[in-house]
Amino acid sequence: MALIEITDLKKYFPIQSMFGAHGAVKAVDGVSFKVEEGETLGLVGESGCGKTTVSRCILRLIEPTAGRIVFDGTDITGIPQSQMRPLRKDMQIVFQDPYSSLDPRMTVGDIIFEPLTVHGSGADKHEVILDSMEKVGLKEEHMWRYPHEFSGGQRQRICIARALSTNPRFLIFDEPTSSLDVSVQAQILNLIHLLQKEMNLTYLFVSHHLSVIHHISDRVAVMYLGKIVEVAHTQEIFDHQRHPYTQALLSAIPTPNPKLKRKRIILHGDVPSPINPPTGCRFHPRCIYAKEKCAKEEPMLENGIACFYPL
Repeated sequence: MALIEITDLKKYFPIQSMFGAHGAVKAVDGVSFKVEEGETLGLVGESGCGKTTVSRCILRLIEPTAGRIVFDGTDITGIPQSQMRPLRKDMQIVFQDPYSSLDPRMTVGDIIFEPLTVHGSGADKHEVILDSMEKVGLKEEHMWRYPHEFSGGQRQRICIARALSTNPRFLIFDEPTSSLDVSVQAQILNLIHLLQKEMNLTYLFVSHHLSVIHHISDRVAVMYLGKIVEVAHTQEIFDHQRHPYTQALLSAIPTPNPKLKRKRIILHGDVPSPINPPTGCRFHPRCIYAKEKCAKEEPMLENGIACFYPL
């Protein structure tokens, strides 16, 4: 059963000038996918493709321009923020930069308990804080310290503990390991995976790091210029990718064996502007398989791929 279902989600940011609005940045332009209960969907793509915008629209941290967002059978797209508030306990997010998402004037204990304060919970404060800290590998003595006294990996554990304090069902991780050392990344990823098993959590994991996506995800959705171009199970994506953009993306992964040479697919040209995206297929100006049809018609996402000529 799908816990989250996104249909034709769009987010346009109007371009303002001294003469008024003219045009818009089409950050997300018709994205559809589902996240099944208990699974991890990895959302991957180049910087600027719209991954973070999708995640923030799902939680209504920014309002979508169009589309439909269904959480556990309830359409939350147009409901007022007052009705969203009770649902926020079940939908949490862990941001990319742990330091900027923590209040430097608050102790770790107060930071972790703050979501329950906002939602008016009558739970025992000390017990909730200790339980959340224990889940992420922090000690009781840490609850009286401030964010600047911790390393980057420990700060990210604090962010995860805060997200877990409301016992959510759905968690969005927005590049949670991109600012951490490789060894610390592995620790945080293993923690995230362990918590999912113990608490039966559902994840949307946003990242541009393909090795991380491979390790953590059950299924992978590949984004390019505001659209999803391919969705499949993780191993299928990494072993038998069908979309030309996915092939080029994965060909850039370095191999651990220096004697083994991977065939690198070099894309020509730059990523088009989301202000004025190409007609037809968004990827056709850089695609080596593009035909005349690709410039005129936009391929729909069918059978996990948006391409007229899947390979």
